Amino acid sequence: MNENLPTLAAGALVLALTAGVYADDKPTVDSIKQPTSPPAQASAGLVNDWLREESSFFDPWDLGGQFRTRFEHKEHFAIGGTPGSFDFRESGADTDNTYLLFREKVHLGYTPCPWFTAFVEGRDSFEQHDDRNPDPESDRFDLNQAWLRFGNATEFPLTAKVGRQELAYGDERLIGTSDWNNLGRVFDAAKLRYENEDLWMDVFSSRVVLVDDNNFNVSNDYDYLSGIYASTRTLVPKQETQFYFLSRNTSADSPNATSGSPQAGGPAARDIYTAGLRVKSLPGGYGGWDYSAEVAGQFGRIKETAGPQAGVNLDHEALAVTASGGYTWTKAFGSPRVGLEYNYASGDRNPNDGKHETFENLFPTNHKFYGLMDFFSWQNIHNLHLTSSFKPCKKLTLTASYDFFWLADTHDNFYTSAGARRGGVTPTPGTGYGINPTYSNYVGSELDLIGTYAIKPYASAQVGYGHFFIGDYVKSSLSAIGSSDADFVYVQVLFAF
Repeated sequence: MNENLPTLAAGALVLALTAGVYADDKPTVDSIKQPTSPPAQASAGLVNDWLREESSFFDPWDLGGQFRTRFEHKEHFAIGGTPGSFDFRESGADTDNTYLLFREKVHLGYTPCPWFTAFVEGRDSFEQHDDRNPDPESDRFDLNQAWLRFGNATEFPLTAKVGRQELAYGDERLIGTSDWNNLGRVFDAAKLRYENEDLWMDVFSSRVVLVDDNNFNVSNDYDYLSGIYASTRTLVPKQETQFYFLSRNTSADSPNATSGSPQAGGPAARDIYTAGLRVKSLPGGYGGWDYSAEVAGQFGRIKETAGPQAGVNLDHEALAVTASGGYTWTKAFGSPRVGLEYNYASGDRNPNDGKHETFENLFPTNHKFYGLMDFFSWQNIHNLHLTSSFKPCKKLTLTASYDFFWLADTHDNFYTSAGARRGGVTPTPGTGYGINPTYSNYVGSELDLIGTYAIKPYASAQVGYGHFFIGDYVKSSLSAIGSSDADFVYVQVLFAF
């Protein structure tokens, strides 16, 4: 471990706190998350407010950005630079990793009239002292967004947005920005929106942008995500109701792209269709109670790349469900809240039956849902999630959660948060992960503690700790090399301007 890293992280935190103390008290943006289009708030951001006070020339311009740094320390997971190593490995490899992540974004927007906006954003992401090889967190000086928007929904219900952009729908369980990641996610997309006072509906087609450090990022020519997503708050009182139909179509050229190209090693050929329903109570609609639920069914075809059916086109049939509820004591000190959530996603029950039943997680923001340490995705999983939060003062939020994880079917793999098979697909008793149907399906449990302090509307600091208690599935999988619980500590500061 580099002994200077904790000092550097502490220094970054002190700088953020100092900025909060000495900054002007005038309110600015309503959210720490930097908007992707000119905001409609009373404040347009630190830089924009100052420029517009100086001259009305700057009224149609949107100039701003975001700086984020995070110190991370990991033990017994995300083992870097050691091919063949596995999360929860006790010894025999570099099982500690301590590093700093940095991400900066700068954007420029122009809205000369209500029906037209142009927006461009650059991003620089890098790390210091990360042992992982290849480095998954670095992408220097690249184009993050560049889009045009046409139309004014207040005058005519149709608008269009074309170009490199973020896509985020619902809770981001299937399509999201993956903002926790140092790189994030964007798409080259065309989107048409119909919007009135009762509903909005998007129709879009897109290709995910692939990160290629030291080269200009391009989208995957062989992998299309298209869909229809609709939302209404009037169909059911006190509830937002959303319907969607998504299509992921990946050509047979995807995994065979020329070596060295950004598409090399892409996903296998597939035509997967997802139909879903999501419901969520509106804030305050039921007093202190809240609820949400989502169900997604899938069908189509996928070409298997490994195991006994490698090279075979399989019928795809899969299902995923989530349901949650909670209660907030709105009038009590600290507005404490407790909640309970259950997540399920199907796995493949029989590797030889000509079917593929593992739920396709598409392009999610998994960090929000299945534990702070990012071990899991919405694939082959049973997950029970207990959560609580407390606000001892206006600017400070404390959260604690506990998760239990089981594989939905031990005839299928243990999948990573990125949706990849963990450790291959062949049986590997005692020496790594694979398909081991005789093992217990209990993977383990995770405790997460997070404290978030809103220094100013444009600056925040966050500290988090996670501990994963390994279960029988992990112990059996790594019995020959030894297994251990895993720990995670991070400190993050964010400044938006």
